[in-house]
Amino acid sequence: MSETPQDQGSPDPGPLGPAAAAGPPPEPLPRAAVAWSVGSVWALALVLGILIALLSHPVQYASWLSLALGVSVIASFGAQLATQQKEGFVNRLATTLTGSFVILGVIGAILGAITLGH
Repeated sequence: MSETPQDQGSPDPGPLGPAAAAGPPPEPLPRAAVAWSVGSVWALALVLGILIALLSHPVQYASWLSLALGVSVIASFGAQLATQQKEGFVNRLATTLTGSFVILGVIGAILGAITLGH
């Protein structure tokens, strides 16, 4: 006679499956925490862009802006992982990265236009 998994004494997860046995779903992240985790990286991108505009030579704008974008990517992952919430992680990360890219892109376009004007 062959044994089925139910005969081996394994606990039955019930009709809802193993997810129901894990407990209630986690509390959603408050809006203020989402705004703080996203906004802080946007502010970092803005500060880096302004510093690049003020301190860099025009020939090096593109190099420094790409480095600033790389720093923003790392900061985005750090900020979103620091929330310790997996619910909505991808959306928060995408929002953070898109905003940083737009901020640095606008600053790059402005710097490019100023450089062409000289």
